[in-house]
Amino acid sequence: AMTPAQFRRLALALPEAVQGEHMGTPDFRVRGRIFATLGSGANARCVVKLAPGEQEMFMRVEPDAFEPVTGGWGRKGWTRVDLSRVEEPLARDALVTAWRNVAPKKLAATLKYVGAGIE
Repeated sequence: AMTPAQFRRLALALPEAVQGEHMGTPDFRVRGRIFATLGSGANARCVVKLAPGEQEMFMRVEPDAFEPVTGGWGRKGWTRVDLSRVEEPLARDALVTAWRNVAPKKLAATLKYVGAGIE
């Protein structure tokens, strides 16, 4: 399990990641583009921007922790992460994947990261 503070720390550790806010919800952006949002409270649900195939892969690896957000956004790959059911290495993989999905290619290439269980 993870806390919202741990999730925030992982997100902000990514190159050029900054915290913003969208309709009252904290979010994380790289060069203005949102790659994750931060849930709050006891059973915090965060959201990461994955591609549909990536979403499917994370759901296969940890079905209790990952689920599509409801509606069209979920079909586009936006994925809920249940912090009470995810361990840090997998959450970091999801954040890195989401960050890479929105970061400019040159910036994405600067991140040397090998996942913790997703090949």
